[in-house]
Amino acid sequence: MRLHRLDITAFGPFGGTQSIDFDALSAAGLFLLHGPTGAGKTSVLDAVCYALYGSVPGARQSGQGITLRSDHADPGTRTRVTLDLTVAGRRLEITRQPPWERPKRRGTGTTVDKAQTWLREYDASAGAWKDLSRSHQEIGEEITQLLGMSREQFCQVVLLPQGDFARFLRADAEARGKLLGRLFDTQRFAEVEKRLAERRRATEAQVREGDAALLADAHRMQQAAGDAMELPDLAPGEPGLAQAVLTAAAVARSTAREQLAIAHCRLTAAEAAQQTAERALADARERDRLQRRFAEARRRAALLEERAGAHREALERMERGRKAQTVAPALELREAADAEHRRAAAAEARARALLPQEDADAGAAGLAAAARRAAEELGGLESARRAERRLADLVAERADVDRRERADEDALREAEAWLDGWETTRAALQSRIETAQEAAGRAEQLAVRCEGVRARLAAARTRDRLTGETDEAQRRALAAAEHAVRAKDHWLELKEQRLNGIAAELAAHLTDGEPCAVCGATEHPAPARKVAGHVDRETEDRALAAYQDADEERTAAERHLGDLRAALAAATAEAGDTATGQLAADAEELERQLTQARHDASGLHAAQEQLRRAEQERERRLADRRQAEVRAAARLTRRESLEREQTALEAELSQARGTAASVAARAEQLERQAALFTDAAEAARAAEESAQRLKEADGRLAEAAFRAGFTTPQAAAAALLDDAAHRELQHRLDAWHTEEAAVRAVLAEADTVAAAAQPPADVAAAEAAAAAAGRLLREAASARDAAARRCAELDRLSARVARGAARLAPLRQEYDRVARLAALTAGTSAENERRMRLESYVLAARLEQVAAAATVRLQRMSSGRYTLVHSDDRSGRGRSGLGLHVVDAWTGRQRDTATLSGGETFFASLALALGLADVVTEEAGGVRLDTRFIDEGFGSLDDQTLDEVLDVLDSLRERDRSVGIVSHVADLRRRVHAQLEVVKGRSGSTVRPHGVA
Repeated sequence: MRLHRLDITAFGPFGGTQSIDFDALSAAGLFLLHGPTGAGKTSVLDAVCYALYGSVPGARQSGQGITLRSDHADPGTRTRVTLDLTVAGRRLEITRQPPWERPKRRGTGTTVDKAQTWLREYDASAGAWKDLSRSHQEIGEEITQLLGMSREQFCQVVLLPQGDFARFLRADAEARGKLLGRLFDTQRFAEVEKRLAERRRATEAQVREGDAALLADAHRMQQAAGDAMELPDLAPGEPGLAQAVLTAAAVARSTAREQLAIAHCRLTAAEAAQQTAERALADARERDRLQRRFAEARRRAALLEERAGAHREALERMERGRKAQTVAPALELREAADAEHRRAAAAEARARALLPQEDADAGAAGLAAAARRAAEELGGLESARRAERRLADLVAERADVDRRERADEDALREAEAWLDGWETTRAALQSRIETAQEAAGRAEQLAVRCEGVRARLAAARTRDRLTGETDEAQRRALAAAEHAVRAKDHWLELKEQRLNGIAAELAAHLTDGEPCAVCGATEHPAPARKVAGHVDRETEDRALAAYQDADEERTAAERHLGDLRAALAAATAEAGDTATGQLAADAEELERQLTQARHDASGLHAAQEQLRRAEQERERRLADRRQAEVRAAARLTRRESLEREQTALEAELSQARGTAASVAARAEQLERQAALFTDAAEAARAAEESAQRLKEADGRLAEAAFRAGFTTPQAAAAALLDDAAHRELQHRLDAWHTEEAAVRAVLAEADTVAAAAQPPADVAAAEAAAAAAGRLLREAASARDAAARRCAELDRLSARVARGAARLAPLRQEYDRVARLAALTAGTSAENERRMRLESYVLAARLEQVAAAATVRLQRMSSGRYTLVHSDDRSGRGRSGLGLHVVDAWTGRQRDTATLSGGETFFASLALALGLADVVTEEAGGVRLDTRFIDEGFGSLDDQTLDEVLDVLDSLRERDRSVGIVSHVADLRRRVHAQLEVVKGRSGSTVRPHGVA
């Protein structure tokens, strides 16, 4: 990579545009970049880094590039960096512009332009530049790929930074590891350590989870074993836990089986005792039952003896009832004949009471003859009945004709009256329709006008509100601008005061024996002193922060004012110059007219519908009038026919009904007379027949009572038993015989008599003994069942634990293997004697290469005295692998790099930086670096050492390379002829080349 030209505009301390011709500076191979402190020497290197990578090195990078802009630049000048370089055989030009907060082209306030980037390539054949890309991402990827280095690597290899390698030289292993890790990208090895640690934690969690499950099952087994099982005193994850749980489970199972055998023996003994007690209880209960049975039989025999007389009376009563039973049919026949005769006599009396007085005493034959005469007369009235029904129909039909005639006359009068007013009604409805149509059209026009007026009224109200807000915002913006100007003047004044007294501020940090940060001298004979009113950095920073806050407030106020003015202009353009009150009145009047028009137009549909219904009504009434006229002509003919038929029927009926009101009434009289005579005749014949049957039944009853041995029929009836009495008496007799037989049978039983001769049985004592034996049996059975369940549960849990241990065994082996690898890579394993992490191991190999490359230049700079060597010894209690020692050829001993003097530290750091740059370059693919920069530190060297260092640097010019030294040491200005001076001033810094063509 070779730099050709760098153009800087409004960047860092450079307020204007500065151009640096690196081709002219590099012609001598070694050039000096110098200037006073704070002039911007390092900013030149920042500009190179920003052009390549879009950001500046280290802590100087902040935000998104806005802070890169020079405070000395004109507000209308945009920050711009353009770098012309050759890399990988290609001539490229990179232009970058960071985000820019600029004044608005219209109105007041500021706006932010986005960052922009251009990449061009020089086409030698065409002799012109051609555009390659304007994408930040594409350009960044292209430059990184061509250089083969990240920004951090570039800053360490090309822009050898001030102080970084001195700190690297004296740093501990951890600090060196961080820097080397960024340069050599060993993150993948750290990821391997991390992945192994994560895998170890994951497998450890799985093992712990499996062990926790085994312990949970062990706790369940302990509960099942009745706390007789001892759990292993091990935590989840500890070795041997599974085997300890399996051993404890085996002991618990053996103990449980012994307890089961003991419980089974106890159950067998309890069963035998319970059977003996049950037999004794059964014998006691049986003897008690027989003794009570014998006593009960003796008591029942005594009761039978007391009721013997009543038993004999019941036998006699049963015998008399048996004899009276033979008379029962005759008694039943006589009672039935008597009841039938009484019913027939009553029916005859009722039937004769309904007859006329003159026919009430007639016999059955006379009554039958009168019934026949009434029936014959009733048959002759059938024709008259039909005529009477027809006459009633004629009268109803004629009334219906008269009713319909009156209804048609009313309808004709109503239709005529309605039709007479039809033209007036139609004209009125048509007028309503036309009026509503006109109102609808007017409402549409008013709605359009009303919408426009409402929009203008809203804009006018917004205009009035924004006018006041704009005036207030303008006052605030003016106040903010004045405050920002005052804050800036105050800051610049404090800054100038501080720069005037900067020597005293730097002198306050000088220490005898330590090199000066400006000149590098270790002796400080006359340091500058602070004067009264000295401005320190903190005071200047506070003033700068106050100015920046005031400027941000000014920008926000101007932006808010611009927004309000734009909104006010838009509202004024829409509302015009008309006053808000006038627009409100116009809008109200238009709203009133629109409401009235919509109200008038709302009746259009109703009026059209009413006209349609009126036309339908007219057609219907015309049709009704025509139909009524046709019906009137037909009714006249029908009425004449009905009148003729009615006259003929009335004459016929007058003759047929006689004195009755109607033929139906006459027929009803005859039907009633015929029925009464018929019923009376039948009742008279039935009464005569029932009297004869009653007489015959009395004779048969007297004969049957005499044969049965009774003196009168009444005595036989008294001795007769009904079914209920007979059953009750028979039941008493049967119960007597049954009880007598049962008592005799019990008193004759041999075992009952033998039990009665023995002492009374003690059933309560036998029951108590049996209950105690049953309780013992249940307790033994429960104990046996509990022991069996305990064995089964322990067997189940033991099998579960065995399966869990078998599943856990491969996982534990995997955990042991992963944990061993993780400990080795993390440097915590006992096998890793030097406690070196994997990433440190890789970085140690790189550091070995860096030390070898640095030694080549360090020996030249130190006249062969010093050699840098890598050490993997442990330092204190820390880890090893990244130690760095210096070998002193004069003493032949190694010593720590912290023992080097200031000058020795500088050239050792420089050699280390150059060696690291060579190794990183080789790591990046061997990209040729034709331009390099070394920043500060030369003030700590004596003349001889400075010459040796410059010789080493001069050797870097081989093969057309160039080295730029960034320093303000005056002696270098005499030794290096090609120079670029950075001059600072109130309006910003500028660059001046010296000793170049």
